[in-house]
Amino acid sequence: MNTLYTLLILAIAAGIIYGLYYMQKKHMTFTKRVLTALVAGILFGGALQLLLGTGSELITSSNTWISIIGSGYVRLLNMIVIPLVFVAISTSIVNQDASSLRKSALSIIVVLMLTTAISAGLGAGISTIFGLDSSEILAGEAETARGQALEETLDQFQSKSIPEQITEIIPRNVFYAMSGQGSSATLSVVFFAAFLGIATIGLRRKKPESAEAFTKFLNMLHDVVMRMVTLVLRFTPYGVFALLSRFVSTSNFSEISRLFEFVAASYVAIIIMFIIHLMILVLYKLNPVKYLKKASVPLSFAFSSRSSAGTLPLNVETQTDKFGVSNGVANLSASLGTSIGQNGCAGIYPGMLAVMIAVGTGVPMDAAFFIKLIIITAISSFGIAGVGGGATFAALTVLSSMGLPVGLVGLLIAIEPLIDMARTALNVSGSMVAGLVTAKRLGEIDMDTYNKDFEEIEEAV
Repeated sequence: MNTLYTLLILAIAAGIIYGLYYMQKKHMTFTKRVLTALVAGILFGGALQLLLGTGSELITSSNTWISIIGSGYVRLLNMIVIPLVFVAISTSIVNQDASSLRKSALSIIVVLMLTTAISAGLGAGISTIFGLDSSEILAGEAETARGQALEETLDQFQSKSIPEQITEIIPRNVFYAMSGQGSSATLSVVFFAAFLGIATIGLRRKKPESAEAFTKFLNMLHDVVMRMVTLVLRFTPYGVFALLSRFVSTSNFSEISRLFEFVAASYVAIIIMFIIHLMILVLYKLNPVKYLKKASVPLSFAFSSRSSAGTLPLNVETQTDKFGVSNGVANLSASLGTSIGQNGCAGIYPGMLAVMIAVGTGVPMDAAFFIKLIIITAISSFGIAGVGGGATFAALTVLSSMGLPVGLVGLLIAIEPLIDMARTALNVSGSMVAGLVTAKRLGEIDMDTYNKDFEEIEEAV
């Protein structure tokens, strides 16, 4: 009987997926299909949770098959992230003025660091306003086990200072970095691609023929990789549906309700930081309403996938095609934003945890405490992995640097995925804002494209 019910659930899921395909055949816009998939995934997963209950074997067996679509799509995105970063950065350098690139990179990093510092202060402030106290949270077996594991992991982090973590951005073995291994893999590939591009520019003075031939090869490789990106992005609606339905159907809402206050405080902080992003755009005379409409697809996918790195192709496509940002700035901001200055995971979350744990352990919180917290959080945001779980390692770095116990991070294991969804969307928004601000400051944006009414170009995806 269970097999029959599982087949029925899969048949309904297949019907929804066919509906998304039918929308594509009817040439409905990409954004409408993604948002429809998001809503359908929430409703479908919620219905399974309501009818079958948490931990149901039927939900588990059904998700085993549905996850082929969601997990498969995320793996496809992860597959092309490193090649995309490599060709995007290298071609950006060889195809534009070196001084312009330096200005772009510096501006992007400054914006990312400043917004991370703001988000850390915001997280600390919201935690104080809500009166969050780690001593009031009762730990279950799962949380206790997670806390013990994090305590054991702390030795690894204590052996590496923040300067050492920054130094690790320089890859010892570029092929190892290109395999995506390590928390700084993306930044290591950015470094190598930039180094390669600079070397190619220098070669033009001594061996112009070789430099020209290699530049053509890089541009050809860029075209091939971007075609791969386009092919993968066509599966976005199906991936969003599968990811959201699995998350909602397997969420333990009783555990979430137990830690509701922290969830509420987190979302308040994230929403306020989103508003600050919009205020920054207004400051640079960029319409925030158009930003929200055009950024809806990458933000929706970031929310459902919990992967800043996986959202990178959508991030670049949105900045270039919908915002009118130059290829160089868009690729640089999207790539750097996966591992530097993540406003949600490396800013708000460590800031909230630091205050909550300080209150629970009786650590005095004066002005010096908050200043130290903001500075450490901003600096330690270098090299944070842009995948699920990156926030935990960001928190480990900040808390250990502040001299606070890290085992209490395990208390939040039950609600980590729920908060991480919004945090990841904020991370991606921060990288896009950095790209837009930099492009506006340096005149690298087509304002006609940015201000154009929101109409999707279906051929792009």
